[in-house]
Amino acid sequence: MDEELVAVYDEAGAVAGSATRREMRARGLWHAAGEVLVLSGDGESAYVHRRSPGKDVFPGLYDCWAGGVVAAGETPEECAYRELAEELGISGVPLEPMFTHVFEQPPHRCHNFTFSARWEGPVVHQPEEIVSGGWMPLAELENWAKDPDSPLIPDGRAGILEWFRRYR
Repeated sequence: MDEELVAVYDEAGAVAGSATRREMRARGLWHAAGEVLVLSGDGESAYVHRRSPGKDVFPGLYDCWAGGVVAAGETPEECAYRELAEELGISGVPLEPMFTHVFEQPPHRCHNFTFSARWEGPVVHQPEEIVSGGWMPLAELENWAKDPDSPLIPDGRAGILEWFRRYR
């Protein structure tokens, strides 16, 4: 995975080239992620999962977004579909584009392209990336997001707070 080519972005959010994942992390290069907020069919819960301890960024913490780094030559939407299928085993569902939020906490510099999806079917975790997960009522997720001591990953927290600001 370290030698995987990822898209490098500029500070303004435009594709500026590519680099290996290792180089992007080591140099703190701007990059992008495609992220999906998976909502229950009734829209009252979100799927929250715990990241594996082997993740290169924020290992062992919780996230409410299925997603990952945009590969070289891939669009953020293609990335979101790919990551949703890989991480949670969800495919064939329409994605609703939402917003882009910037997360800059050096060495992490990312343009997060967000999407949402409604899902009622089974969830199958990718064991290399996800330890566990389940549905969390949105009110509980909002409390987690507002609590700086909760175990949410920092960029996921920023994204879901923006989602609550815009959509709730």
